[in-house]
Amino acid sequence: MDRLAALFNRFTVSARTFRAGGLCGVNAIGEDEPRGQLHVVREGPLQIEHLGPCKPKKLKVGEPSLLLYPRPMPRRFITDPERGANLVCAHIEFQGGAANPIAAALPDVMQLPLSSVPEVEPVLSLLFAEADAHNCGRQAMLDRLFEVLLIQVLRALMEGSLVRSGMLAGLADSRLRNALVSIHEKPQRNWSLEELAAVAGMSRTAFANAFRETVGVTPGAYLQTWRVGLAQELLDEGHKLKHIAAAVGYSGEAALSRAFRAHTGTSPGQWQRARAGEPAQSAQAA
Repeated sequence: MDRLAALFNRFTVSARTFRAGGLCGVNAIGEDEPRGQLHVVREGPLQIEHLGPCKPKKLKVGEPSLLLYPRPMPRRFITDPERGANLVCAHIEFQGGAANPIAAALPDVMQLPLSSVPEVEPVLSLLFAEADAHNCGRQAMLDRLFEVLLIQVLRALMEGSLVRSGMLAGLADSRLRNALVSIHEKPQRNWSLEELAAVAGMSRTAFANAFRETVGVTPGAYLQTWRVGLAQELLDEGHKLKHIAAAVGYSGEAALSRAFRAHTGTSPGQWQRARAGEPAQSAQAA
C-alpha cells in the first residue's frame, strides 16, 4: 500500500522557490504571507523567533537543517550581521489551505537536522547545485526539487515515527495504516467499524481504541472529515452536488449537506459563495 498516493492524488501541493543564498541580520516573514515554507539551512548559525502562538517561541539552528512550516506563521530570522547564514527557501502551497489533510496533520513547525535524514542527500545535492548555478529553467527546476524534497520529508516523518499524533502517526502505525489507506482510496464505500478493524487485522475494540489514541478522533469522525474534504475539492472543481455525494459515499444531496454542515458549520452552497467572495445569503436561500 502506498500511504501517500491517495493524499497527493486528491490534494496537490506546489512549491515556489523565493530565496537561494545569504541571509544577514534580521529578516521577517510577516502576517500577510498566506503560505507555508520549507527552508533548507545550508550554513548557520541561525535563530528564529515565532511571533504568533506557535511553540516553541524560539528555535536555534546550529547545523545544516530542514525547517518545515506547513501553515502561515509570522517569524523573524536572526543571524550574525557579518557571517550571516546560507539558505534555500520555498513557499509551500497545499491545495485547500489549512483544511488540506497533509497540512492539517503536521505541527506548526518541524526542525530536522540534515544528519537525521540522510535519504534526502541526493535531492539536496541537485537542489544546491541548481541554486548555485544560473542555468535556464532554474526556477522550475528548484520548484520541482522542493516538491520532491517535501515528499521525502513526509516519508521520513512517518518511517521515523517523528509525528506523535494525527493522520501521519496513524500512517506510521503498521496496523492502522491499512485502514487509513483504505479510507483514502475508497471513500465511497460504506465502511463499518468491523470492516476497518478487519483491514487492520485487529479486533473491533482494539482497533477503535488504537485509532482514537493515535489519530486523535474516532474512525467514523475521520471518515466524515475525509469525505467532506473531498467534497470541498470537488465543489471547487465545479462538480454537481448530486455527483459529489455518490463519489464520496453519501446516499444523496441531503445526506451530504447534513454532513457538510455538521463539519464546517455551513451548507455547501454557503461554503462555495464564501470561497468565491460573494455576500452571504439567508439559510433558507442556501
